[in-house]
Amino acid sequence: MAYALIFSGQGMQHAGMLPWLANDATVEHTCSLLGVSDWRAQLGDARWAFQNLHAQVLLTGLGLAAWGQLAPALPAPAAVAGYSVGELASFCAAGVYDADTALLLARARAQAMDRCAAIAPGGLLAVSGLAPAQVQALCQRYGLEIAIDNDSHAVVLGGPEAALDGASAAARAQGAQLTRLHVGLASHTRWMDAAAREFAALLEPMAWRAPRVPLYGNALDRVTRPAQAQQALAQQIATTVRWSACMESLHARRVDCVLEVGPGAALARMWTQRYPEIPARSVDEFVRASGVVDWIMRHSRD
Repeated sequence: MAYALIFSGQGMQHAGMLPWLANDATVEHTCSLLGVSDWRAQLGDARWAFQNLHAQVLLTGLGLAAWGQLAPALPAPAAVAGYSVGELASFCAAGVYDADTALLLARARAQAMDRCAAIAPGGLLAVSGLAPAQVQALCQRYGLEIAIDNDSHAVVLGGPEAALDGASAAARAQGAQLTRLHVGLASHTRWMDAAAREFAALLEPMAWRAPRVPLYGNALDRVTRPAQAQQALAQQIATTVRWSACMESLHARRVDCVLEVGPGAALARMWTQRYPEIPARSVDEFVRASGVVDWIMRHSRD
């Protein structure tokens, strides 16, 4: 059976997400790291839910818990990828390290990024409907960078808040659709260079394994070796998330369907817009884990 497994980034978390998720050891460990007893109740507090440290640890832990509860009933995926912080879960799902390591990395990654943001505050702005040349002109005029490349006409820009405000007005005047993301830092841009270096130093002595399945990174395309995995995870903190290229790589594996693990269905919708002939769903759309398994079995070939 050929299906691709993708893990969501942050920004879509909500108290009702993953309604079928059982309270297992990974969920309990995640709550312990965050110092909370009820993660759903905490997500009801929007201020708590969208703090970078909380979001990165919670989404990594819950994503891996969800996958851990589904995986025993499914064959191995044909390919795996993660979107932004979703890479921490995707590398774990591919066998590079275990869930405990993924959670420790999520906390360290978020803390390093928050330290950068304290020195150089910033944010992210999703922009769609502009041609690549128009996007580049905006970046040059306002001193921004492309943080995430979702498609030729859909990107996320990162940089200082004042620069994002100026770019928003200019992009809106050109007919763009805009969304300010619930992320209080300029992820995947040069403003996170110090965080990327700090994270790379943390990863360097760690003993990891080669992926068991084809694994694709936001910064380095296919990841095949432990050292390459470390480079990929550190580099993407301060460079563009090449999600468009990730989708192309997954499509090249000739998958029959795509399963998104995490809150919301943003990645599944993105996939469907690009490859409508290959179905994609998010686990967040199902009320029972058995429904996820049944959907994969119906849409994957033998």
